[in-house]
Amino acid sequence: MIQLRGAAYAVQWLRSSLFIGQMYVAMLVYAIVWFIPALLDRNNAQHAIHAYCRWVRFTARVLCGLRSEIRGTPPTGEALIAAKHQSFFDIIMIVSAVPRPRFIMKSILKWAPLLGWYASRIGCIAVDRGKRGAAIKQMVEGANSGVVKDGQLIIYPQGTRVAPGKSMPYKVGTSVLYKQLGQSCVPVAANVGVFWPRHGLYRAPGLAVVEFLDPIAPGMAQRAFLGVLEDRIEGASDRLMVEAGFAALEQKAEGDD
Repeated sequence: MIQLRGAAYAVQWLRSSLFIGQMYVAMLVYAIVWFIPALLDRNNAQHAIHAYCRWVRFTARVLCGLRSEIRGTPPTGEALIAAKHQSFFDIIMIVSAVPRPRFIMKSILKWAPLLGWYASRIGCIAVDRGKRGAAIKQMVEGANSGVVKDGQLIIYPQGTRVAPGKSMPYKVGTSVLYKQLGQSCVPVAANVGVFWPRHGLYRAPGLAVVEFLDPIAPGMAQRAFLGVLEDRIEGASDRLMVEAGFAALEQKAEGDD
Protein backbone atom coordinates (compact mmCIF):
# COMPACT_ATOMS: atom_id res chain seq x y z
CA MET A 1 0.00 0.00 0.00
CA ILE A 2 1.33 3.44 -0.93
CA GLN A 3 1.71 5.64 2.15
CA LEU A 4 0.95 9.30 1.47
CA ARG A 5 1.83 12.22 3.72
CA GLY A 6 1.07 15.94 3.94
CA ALA A 7 -0.20 17.64 0.81
CA ALA A 8 -0.27 14.38 -1.15
CA TYR A 9 -2.58 12.84 1.46
CA ALA A 10 -4.89 15.88 1.32
CA VAL A 11 -5.08 15.65 -2.46
CA GLN A 12 -5.83 11.92 -2.27
CA TRP A 13 -8.56 12.59 0.28
CA LEU A 14 -10.17 15.13 -2.08
CA ARG A 15 -9.91 12.71 -4.99
CA SER A 16 -11.48 10.02 -2.84
CA SER A 17 -14.36 12.31 -1.91
CA LEU A 18 -14.97 13.11 -5.57
CA PHE A 19 -14.90 9.43 -6.43
CA ILE A 20 -17.40 8.48 -3.71
CA GLY A 21 -19.75 11.28 -4.70
CA GLN A 22 -19.81 10.39 -8.38
CA MET A 23 -20.10 6.68 -7.55
CA TYR A 24 -23.44 7.19 -5.81
CA VAL A 25 -24.68 9.60 -8.47
CA ALA A 26 -23.76 7.02 -11.10
CA MET A 27 -25.64 4.35 -9.15
CA LEU A 28 -28.80 6.45 -9.35
CA VAL A 29 -28.29 7.22 -13.05
CA TYR A 30 -27.68 3.60 -14.01
CA ALA A 31 -30.67 2.44 -11.94
CA ILE A 32 -33.01 4.92 -13.64
CA VAL A 33 -31.70 4.44 -17.18
CA TRP A 34 -31.95 0.66 -16.94
CA PHE A 35 -35.22 0.55 -14.98
CA ILE A 36 -37.63 -0.12 -17.89
CA PRO A 37 -35.32 -2.65 -19.62
CA ALA A 38 -34.80 -4.43 -16.28
CA LEU A 39 -38.55 -4.43 -15.66
CA LEU A 40 -39.15 -6.10 -19.01
CA ASP A 41 -36.37 -8.68 -18.69
CA ARG A 42 -34.45 -9.85 -15.62
CA ASN A 43 -31.35 -10.31 -17.77
CA ASN A 44 -31.24 -6.56 -18.27
CA ALA A 45 -31.01 -6.09 -14.52
CA GLN A 46 -27.80 -8.14 -14.66
CA HIS A 47 -26.54 -6.06 -17.59
CA ALA A 48 -27.19 -2.86 -15.63
CA ILE A 49 -25.36 -4.10 -12.56
CA HIS A 50 -22.37 -5.30 -14.57
CA ALA A 51 -22.16 -1.96 -16.39
CA TYR A 52 -22.22 -0.10 -13.09
CA CYS A 53 -19.50 -2.31 -11.62
CA ARG A 54 -17.26 -1.66 -14.62
CA TRP A 55 -17.81 2.07 -14.11
CA VAL A 56 -16.86 1.93 -10.43
CA ARG A 57 -13.68 -0.01 -11.14
CA PHE A 58 -12.75 2.40 -13.96
CA THR A 59 -13.34 5.55 -11.92
CA ALA A 60 -11.56 4.12 -8.88
CA ARG A 61 -8.47 3.71 -11.05
CA VAL A 62 -8.74 7.12 -12.72
CA LEU A 63 -9.72 9.22 -9.71
CA CYS A 64 -8.03 7.39 -6.83
CA GLY A 65 -5.24 5.40 -8.45
CA LEU A 66 -6.93 2.28 -7.08
CA ARG A 67 -6.45 -0.47 -9.63
CA SER A 68 -8.33 -3.76 -9.36
CA GLU A 69 -7.46 -7.27 -10.47
CA ILE A 70 -9.41 -10.53 -10.59
CA ARG A 71 -7.30 -13.66 -10.09
CA GLY A 72 -8.19 -17.31 -10.39
CA THR A 73 -11.11 -18.73 -12.34
CA PRO A 74 -14.54 -17.24 -11.61
CA PRO A 75 -17.33 -19.83 -11.94
CA THR A 76 -19.68 -19.44 -14.89
CA GLY A 77 -22.15 -22.21 -14.03
CA GLU A 78 -24.21 -22.81 -10.92
CA ALA A 79 -22.05 -22.51 -7.82
CA LEU A 80 -21.99 -21.32 -4.25
CA ILE A 81 -19.41 -18.56 -3.74
CA ALA A 82 -18.16 -17.94 -0.20
CA ALA A 83 -16.18 -14.71 -0.10
CA LYS A 84 -14.08 -12.58 2.18
CA HIS A 85 -15.92 -9.31 2.80
CA GLN A 86 -13.92 -6.21 3.71
CA SER A 87 -15.69 -3.36 1.91
CA PHE A 88 -18.15 -2.44 -0.82
CA PHE A 89 -15.39 -2.79 -3.39
CA ASP A 90 -15.09 -6.57 -3.06
CA ILE A 91 -18.80 -6.78 -3.92
CA ILE A 92 -18.17 -4.68 -7.02
CA MET A 93 -15.24 -6.83 -8.10
CA ILE A 94 -16.92 -10.20 -7.56
CA VAL A 95 -20.08 -9.11 -9.36
CA SER A 96 -18.04 -7.84 -12.31
CA ALA A 97 -16.33 -11.24 -12.61
CA VAL A 98 -19.28 -13.67 -12.66
CA PRO A 99 -22.13 -13.74 -15.21
CA ARG A 100 -25.20 -14.20 -12.98
CA PRO A 101 -24.45 -13.10 -9.41
CA ARG A 102 -27.02 -13.05 -6.64
CA PHE A 103 -26.47 -12.54 -2.94
CA ILE A 104 -27.50 -13.63 0.49
CA MET A 105 -28.16 -10.13 1.88
CA LYS A 106 -29.52 -8.61 5.08
CA SER A 107 -33.27 -8.07 4.89
CA ILE A 108 -33.16 -4.31 5.45
CA LEU A 109 -31.57 -3.85 2.02
CA LYS A 110 -34.70 -5.05 0.22
CA TRP A 111 -36.38 -1.79 1.29
CA ALA A 112 -33.61 0.42 -0.12
CA PRO A 113 -34.98 2.52 -3.01
CA LEU A 114 -34.07 1.02 -6.41
CA LEU A 115 -31.22 -1.01 -4.89
CA GLY A 116 -33.66 -3.41 -3.22
CA TRP A 117 -35.71 -3.72 -6.40
CA TYR A 118 -32.66 -4.56 -8.51
CA ALA A 119 -31.54 -7.07 -5.89
CA SER A 120 -34.92 -8.75 -6.15
CA ARG A 121 -34.76 -8.80 -9.94
CA ILE A 122 -31.46 -10.70 -9.97
CA GLY A 123 -32.66 -13.17 -7.32
CA CYS A 124 -30.96 -12.02 -4.12
CA ILE A 125 -32.17 -13.69 -0.92
CA ALA A 126 -32.98 -11.44 2.03
CA VAL A 127 -32.44 -12.86 5.52
CA ASP A 128 -33.00 -11.53 9.03
CA ARG A 129 -29.49 -11.19 10.36
CA GLY A 130 -29.30 -11.81 14.09
CA LYS A 131 -32.07 -14.45 14.02
CA ARG A 132 -29.91 -17.49 13.36
CA GLY A 133 -32.57 -20.17 12.95
CA ALA A 134 -34.87 -17.97 10.87
CA ALA A 135 -31.99 -16.72 8.74
CA ILE A 136 -30.82 -20.24 7.88
CA LYS A 137 -34.36 -21.27 6.98
CA GLN A 138 -34.76 -18.18 4.78
CA MET A 139 -31.46 -18.90 3.02
CA VAL A 140 -32.32 -22.49 2.21
CA GLU A 141 -35.90 -21.77 1.15
CA GLY A 142 -34.79 -18.80 -0.94
CA ALA A 143 -32.06 -20.77 -2.67
CA ASN A 144 -34.39 -23.68 -3.49
CA SER A 145 -37.62 -21.88 -4.34
CA GLY A 146 -36.73 -18.37 -5.50
CA VAL A 147 -37.85 -16.98 -8.84
CA VAL A 148 -34.20 -17.02 -9.93
CA LYS A 149 -32.44 -20.32 -9.22
CA ASP A 150 -29.51 -20.45 -11.59
CA GLY A 151 -26.27 -18.52 -11.44
CA GLN A 152 -23.73 -17.89 -8.73
CA LEU A 153 -25.06 -17.53 -5.18
CA ILE A 154 -22.71 -15.35 -3.14
CA ILE A 155 -22.54 -15.50 0.64
CA TYR A 156 -20.20 -13.87 3.14
CA PRO A 157 -19.39 -16.59 5.71
CA GLN A 158 -18.53 -14.12 8.45
CA GLY A 159 -21.83 -12.33 7.94
CA THR A 160 -20.45 -8.79 7.74
CA ARG A 161 -17.48 -6.71 6.65
CA VAL A 162 -14.30 -7.53 8.55
CA ALA A 163 -11.42 -5.04 8.61
CA PRO A 164 -7.91 -6.24 7.72
CA GLY A 165 -6.16 -7.77 10.71
CA LYS A 166 -9.42 -8.42 12.58
CA SER A 167 -10.85 -11.86 13.32
CA MET A 168 -14.45 -12.99 13.23
CA PRO A 169 -15.85 -16.54 13.28
CA TYR A 170 -17.29 -18.23 10.21
CA LYS A 171 -21.02 -18.78 10.62
CA VAL A 172 -22.78 -22.11 10.14
CA GLY A 173 -25.16 -20.81 7.46
CA THR A 174 -22.62 -21.28 4.68
CA SER A 175 -22.12 -24.94 5.56
CA VAL A 176 -25.90 -25.50 5.65
CA LEU A 177 -26.27 -24.04 2.15
CA TYR A 178 -23.31 -26.11 0.94
CA LYS A 179 -25.01 -29.28 2.17
CA GLN A 180 -28.52 -28.41 0.98
CA LEU A 181 -27.53 -27.23 -2.50
CA GLY A 182 -25.10 -30.07 -3.17
CA GLN A 183 -22.96 -27.75 -5.29
CA SER A 184 -19.27 -26.97 -5.36
CA CYS A 185 -18.31 -24.00 -3.20
CA VAL A 186 -15.81 -21.51 -4.58
CA PRO A 187 -13.86 -19.67 -1.85
CA VAL A 188 -12.85 -16.09 -2.62
CA ALA A 189 -10.03 -14.19 -0.93
CA ALA A 190 -9.52 -10.42 -0.98
CA ASN A 191 -7.24 -7.60 0.15
CA VAL A 192 -9.52 -4.69 -0.76
CA GLY A 193 -9.94 -3.50 2.84
CA VAL A 194 -6.31 -2.36 2.81
CA PHE A 195 -7.28 0.34 0.29
CA TRP A 196 -11.02 0.78 0.79
CA PRO A 197 -11.89 0.72 4.52
CA ARG A 198 -15.24 -0.14 6.08
CA HIS A 199 -15.84 3.48 7.10
CA GLY A 200 -14.71 6.91 5.91
CA LEU A 201 -14.12 8.50 2.52
CA TYR A 202 -10.40 7.96 2.02
CA ARG A 203 -9.41 5.51 -0.72
CA ALA A 204 -5.72 4.61 -0.97
CA PRO A 205 -3.95 4.05 -4.29
CA GLY A 206 -2.64 0.58 -5.06
CA LEU A 207 -3.75 -2.78 -6.40
CA ALA A 208 -6.91 -4.32 -4.93
CA VAL A 209 -7.17 -8.05 -5.62
CA VAL A 210 -10.02 -10.52 -5.44
CA GLU A 211 -8.89 -14.12 -5.96
CA PHE A 212 -11.14 -17.06 -6.81
CA LEU A 213 -9.62 -20.15 -5.19
CA ASP A 214 -9.96 -23.83 -6.11
CA PRO A 215 -13.53 -25.09 -5.60
CA ILE A 216 -14.43 -27.29 -2.67
CA ALA A 217 -16.28 -30.30 -4.06
CA PRO A 218 -19.69 -31.20 -2.63
CA GLY A 219 -20.05 -34.01 -0.10
CA MET A 220 -17.90 -32.95 2.84
CA ALA A 221 -19.28 -33.01 6.38
CA GLN A 222 -20.46 -29.56 7.38
CA ARG A 223 -17.98 -28.97 10.19
CA ALA A 224 -15.03 -30.20 8.11
CA PHE A 225 -16.17 -28.06 5.18
CA LEU A 226 -16.35 -24.92 7.32
CA GLY A 227 -12.85 -25.53 8.64
CA VAL A 228 -11.40 -26.00 5.15
CA LEU A 229 -13.27 -22.94 3.88
CA GLU A 230 -11.95 -20.70 6.66
CA ASP A 231 -8.37 -21.95 6.27
CA ARG A 232 -8.38 -21.32 2.53
CA ILE A 233 -10.01 -17.90 2.58
CA GLU A 234 -8.09 -16.53 5.56
CA GLY A 235 -4.75 -17.91 4.41
CA ALA A 236 -5.12 -16.53 0.89
CA SER A 237 -6.49 -13.19 2.12
CA ASP A 238 -3.56 -12.78 4.51
CA ARG A 239 -1.18 -13.48 1.63
CA LEU A 240 -2.88 -10.87 -0.55
CA MET A 241 -2.86 -8.29 2.23
CA VAL A 242 0.85 -8.81 2.85
CA GLU A 243 1.37 -8.37 -0.89
CA ALA A 244 -0.55 -5.09 -0.61
CA GLY A 245 1.76 -3.89 2.17
CA PHE A 246 -0.53 -4.31 5.16
CA ALA A 247 1.99 -3.76 7.95
CA ALA A 248 0.31 -5.73 10.75
CA LEU A 249 0.36 -8.94 8.73
CA GLU A 250 3.86 -8.30 7.40
CA GLN A 251 5.10 -8.16 10.99
CA LYS A 252 3.16 -11.32 11.86
CA ALA A 253 4.63 -13.16 8.86
CA GLU A 254 8.18 -12.12 9.88
CA GLY A 255 7.55 -13.36 13.42
CA ASP A 256 6.36 -16.74 12.12
CA ASP A 257 9.56 -17.33 10.10
